Amino acid sequence: MGADHQNGENRIMVQLPPIRTIMFIPGNNQQFIDNAPSIGADAICLDLEDSIAPQDKLTAREMVKTAIPKIADRKNYVLFCRVNGYDTNLLEEDLLAVCNQDLDVISLPKGTGPEIIRRVDHYLTLIEKQKDLSPGRIQIAPWIETAEGVLNAVEMCKASTRVTMASFGSEDFTHDMGIPRTANSKEIEWANYRVATSCIAAGVIPIAGPEMNYKNETKLRESTEFSKSIGYKGRYCIHPSQVPVVNSLFQPTDVEIEEAKGIIETYERAEKEGLGATGLGGMVVDRPVYVRALAVIANIRKE
Repeated sequence: MGADHQNGENRIMVQLPPIRTIMFIPGNNQQFIDNAPSIGADAICLDLEDSIAPQDKLTAREMVKTAIPKIADRKNYVLFCRVNGYDTNLLEEDLLAVCNQDLDVISLPKGTGPEIIRRVDHYLTLIEKQKDLSPGRIQIAPWIETAEGVLNAVEMCKASTRVTMASFGSEDFTHDMGIPRTANSKEIEWANYRVATSCIAAGVIPIAGPEMNYKNETKLRESTEFSKSIGYKGRYCIHPSQVPVVNSLFQPTDVEIEEAKGIIETYERAEKEGLGATGLGGMVVDRPVYVRALAVIANIRKE
């Protein structure tokens, strides 16, 4: 791990805007790919993994390779690609095909430990050199979706400076555990908390996995609000109808923004007077409250 962080000192990491929504787009569906830029998501993730049948993997790879430069003439959204996992024998060729100056993030599935992150980091370093890309141009967003991965979550998030966000995958996790998915999702709560907490501890952004029941807006709102309440900063979507709902829930409300502005103004005025804490509306405003208010303002997405 130390070697990765030393190499990271010479990397030029692209600062991404706040990401509320990442829209999955099957890499073998040209109509969906063409429509993706108009969906309104903060990020588009062209998928080569779970949404692609085994017999279509190579076709999807070529379609995504061709599509990336065409849909990259935008810059009002971040561009991801979810490649196939390390154990599929498809990962290396996927990376060679899709990595270029237009791709921002590799969405990496089936991570079980830091060694996989480091291996993909090395692959990306070689590809960046081969294709004359800026060092560190392409970031990694791993999926933590196995029992081993959940237990190794902090180490995975710290394994490379390329890791800037990570997600918990509930469907693969419950499959790995041999347990059913239920309507109240109690069976994944602990793992969900652990991944979010591990991300924050490692200094990366937690992004929630998708709500699979895409026709149930009530369930989408409830699960998104829960994800936000435990630290997730955005969410993957699997249907265009989910995007405006999730965008709105991860955007600070007008009330939250005004409250944050009041806290910032009050604390900064008190600080100038030599005070470390003050009061506002009967509540104590100290440094942690002030920093939390700054985060609210920082997370406002400019449309």
